[in-house]
Amino acid sequence: MIQEIIEYKNILAALEELIDNSPYKKGFIIKEVGFSSPTFYRKLKNLSFTPDEVLSIVKIIKPNEAFKHELLAEIEQGRADIKNGNTMTSEDVRTAMRLKIESYQ
Repeated sequence: MIQEIIEYKNILAALEELIDNSPYKKGFIIKEVGFSSPTFYRKLKNLSFTPDEVLSIVKIIKPNEAFKHELLAEIEQGRADIKNGNTMTSEDVRTAMRLKIESYQ
């Protein structure tokens, strides 16, 4: 547990450099995350971002890494679904899609 906390503190300490070295301006990041400028800069100065806020910022400045993480998580979920028998045959999928399309008409 202590190791995770230390790692999180190190991530917070490196966050400003990561933002500065990203191709995005701080104004864009502030807008995308939804902070006011004073709040963002205060949190950056005090290293007081929550884990969810840090995740949102990193997803913006490292989109490829975020995409890879989400893709791997979805693959693992798919494997778990197969292992647990939570699957559908292609015929079931086609029938469900047909019914869904018909409901829109």
